[in-house]
Amino acid sequence: MRTTPRAAAWRDLVAPGLATLIALAILVSLGIWQIERKVWKEDLIDRIVRQTRAEPVAPPAPEAWDPGRDEFRHVRVAGRFANDRETLVHGLAAGETPGRALQGYYVITPLLRAEGGTVLINRGFVPTELKAQADRRDGLIEGPTTVTGILRASEPRGMFVPEADPVRGEWFNRDVAGIAAARGIADAAPYLIEADAGPGRATWPQGGQLKVDIPNNHLQYAFTWFALAACLIGVFGVFAYRRLHDSHTAPTGKE
Repeated sequence: MRTTPRAAAWRDLVAPGLATLIALAILVSLGIWQIERKVWKEDLIDRIVRQTRAEPVAPPAPEAWDPGRDEFRHVRVAGRFANDRETLVHGLAAGETPGRALQGYYVITPLLRAEGGTVLINRGFVPTELKAQADRRDGLIEGPTTVTGILRASEPRGMFVPEADPVRGEWFNRDVAGIAAARGIADAAPYLIEADAGPGRATWPQGGQLKVDIPNNHLQYAFTWFALAACLIGVFGVFAYRRLHDSHTAPTGKE
């Protein structure tokens, strides 16, 4: 049985061709998925910005809290601060450049709501030198007050974030359940409120620390996957061309 070099070359391309098609399908699928993620992320950012700029409303009841639906809503609550049970969480002033950031703490203070229940309020940022409450007495709010701010879910602890030490009062993430338990607050809502900045207020803590800065790099990722797919096509095309070209110039043999 006689087999031409060209026929043998085509036969030898079957396995590499199938492997290339499978890899190509995976790369294109990943690129399309990133495009879909881009659309989803843009819708999410639009929803968050729209909610944070809306007129404040009452927060949901604790049992009705749905982070996917309620987080980033602009809310208003009334009550009285329990300043004797505030908690300091290590942090950096929002918007500062890494390496030159203003180090300090976020002041988490329970608000005893007028209608019952307690909600943790992130009143804002204080620099390290104002850690002691006695050094910022002018920023304390005594008596009935109303707070507006943004609803946030409990902040999860990242891989590189130190574990909290409630005994020493060392906190590194805004852990709603952990802080409430450490402060003996049995009726705390499962969320906290990031307080708005007080207009014209020059006292500490400084509210309004929440910045909507959600990364949206999905278009770059999609371009990367599609570029890899194009490179794969190019590499296989050169490989196939050389294989077929070499077979064209080879002498005919027998099998």
